Amino acid sequence: MKNTMIFAFVVFLCGCNSEKNKAITSPLDYDQYLNTYVSWSKESALSEIDFWQSRFEDDSTKIVELGKLAGLYTTLFSATGDARKLYRSEKLLKKAIEVSAREKDTYFRSLAHNYISQHRFKEAKVLLDSAYAFPDNKRETELMLFDVSMELGDYRAADSLLGKLKNNSDYNYLIRLSKWSDYKGNLDAAIRYMEQAKSIAESRGIKTLKVWTYTNIADYYGHAGRIKDAYNHYLKALELQPDNAYAKKGIAWIAYAWEGNTLEANRILDSVMKGHKAPDYFLLKAEMAEFDEDSSEEKKLRESFVNLVETGDYGNMYRTYLIELYAEINPKRALELAAVEVGNRTTPETYQLLAYAQLKMGNKEEALRIIEDHVVDKTFEPMALYYGALVFKANDLNVRVNELKKELKTASFELGPVIMRRIDML
Repeated sequence: MKNTMIFAFVVFLCGCNSEKNKAITSPLDYDQYLNTYVSWSKESALSEIDFWQSRFEDDSTKIVELGKLAGLYTTLFSATGDARKLYRSEKLLKKAIEVSAREKDTYFRSLAHNYISQHRFKEAKVLLDSAYAFPDNKRETELMLFDVSMELGDYRAADSLLGKLKNNSDYNYLIRLSKWSDYKGNLDAAIRYMEQAKSIAESRGIKTLKVWTYTNIADYYGHAGRIKDAYNHYLKALELQPDNAYAKKGIAWIAYAWEGNTLEANRILDSVMKGHKAPDYFLLKAEMAEFDEDSSEEKKLRESFVNLVETGDYGNMYRTYLIELYAEINPKRALELAAVEVGNRTTPETYQLLAYAQLKMGNKEEALRIIEDHVVDKTFEPMALYYGALVFKANDLNVRVNELKKELKTASFELGPVIMRRIDML
């Protein structure tokens, strides 16, 4: 974020205070993906499941069928947001580990990936350690160990692994080097490495790689204030995968956070929610209702989020969202959840939530201790800086608040207009 401060601050001065900038999105570009909902991923997976399930029912120990079905249920989870599909995949992968005589490390990695999706990071690490004990495919395991180390906040291990993996012509190395650069606050480098990865993905012509790369580089472009580039790459992803919910959500965010057009952003989200049931859509819609000063709709949408999380069996996946939500209405519950989350992974991002919950409980000195010990100078994430500013304000450290406010204004698009309003009031 620091490396793009001058550019982003110019963007901010050019109109972010008005909460509406020059329009970038156009329904003509993406209506074809909204009006006709194309669930290619879901329908294709369901069709293949029927085929492999019929073979699996003849003998439930068939290792090929176990692996195929597990992968298809993971695809269904991605396409629908239905956590039950992820748990079905988990069950099949456990069976595969049990019955496999060869390539057991492959199934350990697959189950670890499943656990990462469930935010069960410590358990994923145990599985990857088991996979690493096998002589084959160690690089694949090391790549995933890097991912888990980042999630667990073990940045020393992640750095060591990155050194072992170094290969500037390897797509999988480049996307992780990009992630590491972003963690270190070097957004320019993160974009540069992701652009190199994009070139490799395009030269290979593998659709899944290109879609993943386009949506991730779009996020980075947005953080850097390159909103048009972000928009174009979300469109590139949709050209290849018309049912990509993440890309549509990215366009909805641009319509809201850049253009101030909540009507269009809600229209896009409504189309996504017809087939993809992730609870966090309700939180984005609630934020837009707050932006529109519709408090009754905001409350209803936040309640819908909580109800869906509680009834949808999502496990750990939405705990951080719940902490932020409960901090405002039930800080004791927020503190309980934040303590659990820090126990699950000790990152600056989980500690910021713990500090925020402590602040809302009235423990401003403890909140300050947590921020200073575990967050300050340990992350460049804008939300962490925002929570730090709240804690400093509560402890009358106004000089530090003003320093953070200057930096936070460089992340106005990433944070969105509602948070920016609150920052202006600090």
